[in-house]
Amino acid sequence: MTEKKDYFETICKVSSIFRTTLDRDELLDLIVESAIDTMEGKAACLFLTDEKKDVTLPVAQKGLSQNYLHAGRGSAAKTMSDVMKEGYLSIGNATTDSRAENHEAKKAEGIASILVVPVMVKGEIIGILALYTASPRDFSKDEIDFLRALAEQGGMAIENARLIEKIRENTKLFHNLATSINSTLDVKAIFHSLSEDMASALGVKAASVRLLDKDKKTLELVASYGLSEKYLAKGSVSAEKSIAEALKGKPAVVKDAATDKGVQYKDEKKEEGIESILCVPIKIKEEIIGVLRFYSGVPREFTEDEIMLVSALAGMGGMAIQNASMYLMLQDDMDSMKEDLWVHKSWF
Repeated sequence: MTEKKDYFETICKVSSIFRTTLDRDELLDLIVESAIDTMEGKAACLFLTDEKKDVTLPVAQKGLSQNYLHAGRGSAAKTMSDVMKEGYLSIGNATTDSRAENHEAKKAEGIASILVVPVMVKGEIIGILALYTASPRDFSKDEIDFLRALAEQGGMAIENARLIEKIRENTKLFHNLATSINSTLDVKAIFHSLSEDMASALGVKAASVRLLDKDKKTLELVASYGLSEKYLAKGSVSAEKSIAEALKGKPAVVKDAATDKGVQYKDEKKEEGIESILCVPIKIKEEIIGVLRFYSGVPREFTEDEIMLVSALAGMGGMAIQNASMYLMLQDDMDSMKEDLWVHKSWF
């Protein structure tokens, strides 16, 4: 009963601090320290996956030497697969078990047993929380459940930090675009800045802005970022044949640019390394005047939040064009008034 009480008290402590701080690193440090103290372990470490490199990277740890951390990392995909089979991975002898890697390094570090549980965000595994002991040990169900509860807190801390950072980035994007709209009438400069900033925010390789010509048959390039001159010179872009859904007022996502029937210049996109595309309409009031496109170099799903953000920024781009158009109209009216005034003066 005392053991369970300690687990409960620890979870309450972590939850309490979780409610009072937004510092991700502070929370993750607390989680690994709590795992060691409550479970009487030698060390603990929270790893996040880097899918591109197929490795797990430590983001919070206590009790492990730098020599061990740099001794070599195993395959992240294999580790995640082993953990997800049972929802945890319990290794009684870390120096001989085939599921553990770098046996010699573990032996030199004095690691006997390991308990590994997944760190989850929205049902997806993003990393692992590992507890290391100095003596051989069989982990109980209560211990496994406790470490999983700590890992859940870690996932929440990581997701909250990501959301806060995303809010900050989005606020900065809106601020920068609003500042550009208010400070210049150079629409091309505004859209170039928008395409570059948004490509970086979405983590895609390239972006482009195209506006309908006066006949509304082709999409003329206004600004681009990350696309080669060869690709840009591929030929005219048809409003009817190139992701036409966006010109009907709805965002369009192309998951596979090489096979989608609504995509123009498939071979050129393949050569450019374009896998997926997000295309949103640019409007002035209710009139669609063009499209804002983002190109991913890897197959990708765009989230609802990402689509909403891009659509909102495309709307601000439409406002920039409207402001520039209104200024030019006012300028023309002013010139006409000056001419009329000169004519009236000539009467006297």
